Amino acid sequence: MQAARRPFKLPQSVLVVIHTAALEVLMIRRADAGEHWQSVTGSKDHREEDFRETAIREVAEETGIDALGAGCVLTDWQLKNVYPIYPQWRHRYAPGVTHNTEHLFGLLVPAGMPVRLAPREHTDFEWLPYRAAADRCFSPSNAEAILMLPRFRGG
Repeated sequence: MQAARRPFKLPQSVLVVIHTAALEVLMIRRADAGEHWQSVTGSKDHREEDFRETAIREVAEETGIDALGAGCVLTDWQLKNVYPIYPQWRHRYAPGVTHNTEHLFGLLVPAGMPVRLAPREHTDFEWLPYRAAADRCFSPSNAEAILMLPRFRGG
């Protein structure tokens, strides 16, 4: 019996910068890429899923945080990045897909917010001041988004 092939990922995703009012940013380490640290990211599950739904779902899946919970404020920054998909991950997309469009969100959370990582996706987390978090990112677009945080914090 042959295993069913997973559907291709859609080249439409979200980046969610999770932060406190003091501009401490949650950084998570990818399980599949060594020392690659990032914010929450993830693709739409289906074309009809709106980006806000994707952001809420991905935050819950990757960190256990309820983006609509008490003290949380999810903000659509109304920005997007278009970037080439890293070659090592292109096999996850349909043949010929080389670029992804990423929509940016910020999520203000109370200080001390507990984090529960999805172990298949991430192995560690750390709260860092926003500039240190930007320096930790392996992705230039993620680092740039974190550096914009003072402009967007809390909506």
